[in-house]
Amino acid sequence: MKIVLVEDDEMLAEIYQTRLELAGFECKRAGNGMTGLELIQNELPDLVLLDLMMPIMSGDDVLKAMRESDWGKAIKVIVLTNISEAEAPANIRDFGIERYIVKANLVHNQLIDAVKQVLGEAPEPAGA
Repeated sequence: MKIVLVEDDEMLAEIYQTRLELAGFECKRAGNGMTGLELIQNELPDLVLLDLMMPIMSGDDVLKAMRESDWGKAIKVIVLTNISEAEAPANIRDFGIERYIVKANLVHNQLIDAVKQVLGEAPEPAGA
């Protein structure tokens, strides 16, 4: 399964990419919204992990552009950000996201488990 990670924090992006690849996913990443949108269009991934606070083009603008295009309507998206959902753009869920995850609240393999659930794979049992 192919994942595009759109994350401007280089260190976090590297950590997430490594974890995803160790879990068996192909993961490509972009460091800003505009590059992310281009990468998503070129790769047509199974899933996009999308930060909202991004340079050049915000994550919600990336999501809106995806949903307005023929190629991006059905791509699954997990919003992965440090903005609480209460502070996120009011209509963010109207663009069809699978999950909204606050990065600061992530523990252990929670991201990998969420990705597996969204992609229809069983998460690892606790303690595995």
